[in-house]
Amino acid sequence: MPAPPLPDVVAIGETMVLVAPALAEPLELATGFHLDPGGAEANVASHLAALGRPAAWAGVVGDDALGRRLVRQLGERGVDTRWVGTRADAPTGVYFKDPGNGVRYYRSGSAASRMDASFLGGLPIGTARVVHLSGITPALSDSCDALAEAVVERAAGDSALVSFDVNHRPALWAADAAPERLRSLAARADLVFVGLDEAAALWGTESAAAVRALLPQPRLLVVKDAAALATEFSEAGVTEVPAFEVEVVEPVGAGDAFAAGYLDALLANASPLERVAAGHSRAVTVLGDTADFPRAHSTTTPRSDR
Repeated sequence: MPAPPLPDVVAIGETMVLVAPALAEPLELATGFHLDPGGAEANVASHLAALGRPAAWAGVVGDDALGRRLVRQLGERGVDTRWVGTRADAPTGVYFKDPGNGVRYYRSGSAASRMDASFLGGLPIGTARVVHLSGITPALSDSCDALAEAVVERAAGDSALVSFDVNHRPALWAADAAPERLRSLAARADLVFVGLDEAAALWGTESAAAVRALLPQPRLLVVKDAAALATEFSEAGVTEVPAFEVEVVEPVGAGDAFAAGYLDALLANASPLERVAAGHSRAVTVLGDTADFPRAHSTTTPRSDR
């Protein structure tokens, strides 16, 4: 059997096991649950695989049943998991959805939080077209922050485009640490995704144009104004595309889906208008943290525009 193609996109970060009640009822009362992979970078890779784009998720899980489960599930979705590492001395992270009461995370000391810059050594960054990471990774630990720094610095010397989703998670950061750190990483990426609301919280910017003035360096900057509008800044100019008029069920998962749709169109050499529209189109497929992705044996075939 021939080896799978090298991935167009390598997404690097933590994936946890999401435990959610089968019905929309509180954890305290629920009797049935489902377990799925949950993590921004793996979500992006999953959406790309569903679109027929060769994509890998690279991260670290514990040498435990939950880690093996989520790697298997991502593989069934068509995600390339050849570069996933395991650690026997730390567990796979877990988080629980408690309908009506938010989300509860159990990720402190997880296997992924032990990642460091050395993790990049075996990754196919030199052959990938895009290396994708988010602002969640540098918030996990000092070593993960060093990993994010190394991704930006190393990929800058390769042909891969560095894609960075700001993904600000206030609960993960020490007070006042996030604004400058996330701005520094974003400024050195080739492509940046950021929500207008999180940009306002981080940097006090009130418009997409103000975000661009703060981040003039990235070749491509996409500012998403919730479910209303997305604005791309590029060498071609400014492109604004209204979102589709649908109810957004899960804005976090929708953001990952948007990034995947945009990246897929970008790699297919689509126009600015087409790639922003592709992001909107993919975002509306989301009903939870992740979409109902096709399995690896589906009729989805790899894209041939490499």
